[in-house]
Amino acid sequence: MQATISVTEVYSTPFGQVSQCDIRKCLIVEFEGKTTELSVPCFFCLKRTLDRIDLEHMAKNTDPAADIEIVAPHGCAHCFALRLSQIVHLKELLAGAKVMLELNSILHERIYKPVL
Repeated sequence: MQATISVTEVYSTPFGQVSQCDIRKCLIVEFEGKTTELSVPCFFCLKRTLDRIDLEHMAKNTDPAADIEIVAPHGCAHCFALRLSQIVHLKELLAGAKVMLELNSILHERIYKPVL
């Protein structure tokens, strides 16, 4: 008998999707045709790393090499080489997923909180 893997969509945009796998206890980021499994701490590390990128500086820089940012979050086996537009789209995807995860956590706490 083979166990089925339970994957639930957390958030999606036209550019990608974030899903949650309860069995493997990870988040699955599908972005521009690539799939990456991230632990929850690695997911938040990736989000923080992307949030620290100065998009305005990248956009103003005329050097073609400045249009690419290498992002390798600590504790993650995957490295991302992203252009400015990709960074914007991935930031939007991760921000939406973070909000949905927080909302789910709040709802779970309210629904299943023991009544005193």
